[in-house]
Amino acid sequence: MEVTRTGILLKPSNNRVVIRPFDPTNAYRIEKIIARVSSLTELEIEQILEGVMRDFRERHQRTHAFFLSRFEQVRKHMLTDQPLSEGRRLIIGAFFTQEYALESAALFNPSMVWHPDQSGLPERTRRFIVSLRATGEGHLSSITFRSGIIDDQCRITMDEPSKLVTAPETVPNALYDKALFSRKLAELGTNGPLTDQVIAALADQFTIHDLEVVIQNVQKYNRAQVQEFDPISHSMIVLAKANYEISYAANVNISERVIFPSSPTETNGIEDARFVQFTQPDGETMYFATYTAYDGRVVLPQLLETRDFLHFKVGTLNGPEVLNKGFALFPRRVNGQFAMLSRQDNENIYLMYSDMPYFWYTKELVARPTYSWEFVQLGNCGSPIETEAGWLVLTHGVGPMRKYSMGAFLLDLEDPSKLIGRLKTPLLEPDANEREGYVPNVVYSCGAVVHAGNLIIPYAMSDYASSFATVKLSDVLHAMVRI
Repeated sequence: MEVTRTGILLKPSNNRVVIRPFDPTNAYRIEKIIARVSSLTELEIEQILEGVMRDFRERHQRTHAFFLSRFEQVRKHMLTDQPLSEGRRLIIGAFFTQEYALESAALFNPSMVWHPDQSGLPERTRRFIVSLRATGEGHLSSITFRSGIIDDQCRITMDEPSKLVTAPETVPNALYDKALFSRKLAELGTNGPLTDQVIAALADQFTIHDLEVVIQNVQKYNRAQVQEFDPISHSMIVLAKANYEISYAANVNISERVIFPSSPTETNGIEDARFVQFTQPDGETMYFATYTAYDGRVVLPQLLETRDFLHFKVGTLNGPEVLNKGFALFPRRVNGQFAMLSRQDNENIYLMYSDMPYFWYTKELVARPTYSWEFVQLGNCGSPIETEAGWLVLTHGVGPMRKYSMGAFLLDLEDPSKLIGRLKTPLLEPDANEREGYVPNVVYSCGAVVHAGNLIIPYAMSDYASSFATVKLSDVLHAMVRI
């Protein structure tokens, strides 16, 4: 079986920066900074603003609007309600803003799906999107994107990425479904008198502002229990903020879009998104991605959905079997239900079914570490790929010296709990050019595709950069040891 490395290298870049809030450590520091700016004359404000805009205007698309937005976020620290000139508001906003080089340290763990727009291409040529885990200062991870085309000879051409990076807008007044929200609270064990009263007072659909108002009103009428209710109300707000919507303008290039940590559950990063193009029973397609949110203490699996890579809906995965990392959805319903691979025990691969993609209650064992190169642990490398022979699952195995290699196994099409084939030897191992990096001796993928009879595998090299490999699908299937 011959695996061909393309030689394409997607590597981190220091010059791709995103504009983001700068938050000093406490309110007293914020007040002092505002006081210092307030002491400046209007002429001094104009001179400073001219310099800031000269240095940063061309590096971002919405610098002016972002500064004004940041001012509104710190306005509560002003000592008076005295009206301020726009220039002074802009400068105050600039003092609470910073640039972040989101992929200065690493660009890895890629996932590949077909682009929603396939217009204007030659026959048997397809446009694709690759999502990547971008890591910068403080090992903070986000999701970034690249695009390209692959022709009938499986030659890959990457589009030149834009130098600009644009964070999305949070969708204002995003609506929450009361029944779903109540179910999620129950899963988290956040029940009791406060929860019951809040849920009873909410409309069938509500905004986060509605939730905050209702919580305040309920607490107002339960003053004696405020200390008991505070942790519960905090949990309810955190849950709401972990389920959000974001969007980009249609003219923002795919390579400019970045999904940056924005909820309390993501403060330490968004890791390893596994994108899959999902086909509904009526033939309509959309995209899901499972990823790991990390707040520095707790790992929280999340689910992202989009139809166009412009508007994204993010929600928590829930249920007693939502544990650990490595969740990967099947690309369609199986036997009328959503199906997903998982690895709750950090060693084995499990199969899960559910009637809805956000709640998971059961699991069954599918595959265990079997060969020496996977004795430490076994995990998936993205969503299963449907073939005539069965569901093809790319895997990663960890062996001696914590070396990561990629393998594959095959599940029955009608009953994916049946393991029917497996590679005895690795499909891809780190070679001499790939073993050096942030985490040495690792090759890893979060999702591949099949094109023109070939398996196209985007993969990361030692948690630093990414590339592509190709192999004939038939060769992979014929190399399987039948079980």
